[in-house]
Amino acid sequence: MSSPHTIGFLIFEGAKMLDIAGPSEVFAEANLSGGDYRISMLTVDGAGVRTSIGVQVSADGSAFDDARWDTVLIAGGEPFPHTPVPAELAAATRYLAARAGRVASICTGAFVLGAAGLLDGRRSTTHWKHAGELARRFPESAVEPDLIFVKDHDIYSSAGVTAGIDLALSLLEEDHGSELARTVARSLVVYMQRAGGQSQVSRALESPVPTTPALRAVTDRVKADPTAAYSLASLARIARVSPRHLTRLFHEELETTPGRYVELIRFELAKAHLDAGQSVTMAAELAGFGSPESLRRVFVNRLRMSPQRYQRRFLQNGPRRLAS
Repeated sequence: MSSPHTIGFLIFEGAKMLDIAGPSEVFAEANLSGGDYRISMLTVDGAGVRTSIGVQVSADGSAFDDARWDTVLIAGGEPFPHTPVPAELAAATRYLAARAGRVASICTGAFVLGAAGLLDGRRSTTHWKHAGELARRFPESAVEPDLIFVKDHDIYSSAGVTAGIDLALSLLEEDHGSELARTVARSLVVYMQRAGGQSQVSRALESPVPTTPALRAVTDRVKADPTAAYSLASLARIARVSPRHLTRLFHEELETTPGRYVELIRFELAKAHLDAGQSVTMAAELAGFGSPESLRRVFVNRLRMSPQRYQRRFLQNGPRRLAS
């Protein structure tokens, strides 16, 4: 009989609860279908901690206990993009990594990996909001801000909180193959592998509402009628400012250009049409792209895959999970 796969989950005061619960549920669900994972919650001193939502989580042991782990997971938390990682937490991470087959961070847990020196010379990722800070603080790591998760040999890192589930499914697939991973994904009603990267999160929806009336007039018009023919001059007329001033407003408030903003709105609309089952040609037309080839170029640039490949993944993965 094979030995159970041991997982040591390093948590700390203020750790994000979803970072802990999401991946843990993946492995717990796998145990119902043939997996054999044993998860232990670890803290620096072996004492329980209070998570981001105020729930107390007890520890099964200290990170410095004399134990070896098949997998070590590092939770994320709000403090680390803004404050230094405590020295004892970084030391605990190094200690665990030396006794583990693989080490993975969830969301801002990448800052803990970085503080422990485990990202030096490796690719990494974290939540898109904090990727710039991760790259600044740990310049020896090649930060990939648009990826859902990154594997670099035995070190893994993942993006925003729910990306921890994506990462856990990938680790499960490594251990037991795609069929069990797919079964767990269906049971949890999640995608086994999301297409693309963090740019799937609509930057049009995530970006702040413009405070300048002139800019607000432009963004409202484009959202209301994304298929219209827009040029910098026509957008400037809508805003009643000069093209140069409009370009400056877009840079200052939305950190983009007028043309790229229009492209993003059309991209989101085309993606929605593809998700609904429209053909690539029809999606391009309905979203205001001049041709299917124009849509393809935008998809490859933003998601690193063609519209056809994106749609195949959506149709293959999405409905099967929802039907389970």
